Amino acid sequence: MPSLVDGMHVVNTETIPGFVIKDQLGVVSGSTVRAKNVVRDISQMLKNIVGGELHQYTNLLNESRNEAFSRMLEDAKARGANGVVNLRFATSAVSPGAAELFCYGTAVLVE
Repeated sequence: MPSLVDGMHVVNTETIPGFVIKDQLGVVSGSTVRAKNVVRDISQMLKNIVGGELHQYTNLLNESRNEAFSRMLEDAKARGANGVVNLRFATSAVSPGAAELFCYGTAVLVE
């Protein structure tokens, strides 16, 4: 079932069930680069010793993913799209302590 986000149909598949793709409008993307926080790192290092989820990093990644996704949606809307297919996320190290979270897909016009 497609996800409807701000009037945009978003899926990680090549088609949107129940809709016909009338036009492909190109690759759209959004990204954010985030650096680790020294205070957060110290508390997470201690947590890493005893084990368990690193909640601060989980929150940081969730915020980053949401920001990259929102920027990708803005790109799609600027092209006149009402859907995004083949949604993907990727990460890469930019420098020690900083990483990029990248969201991309194909903007489409569906009926």
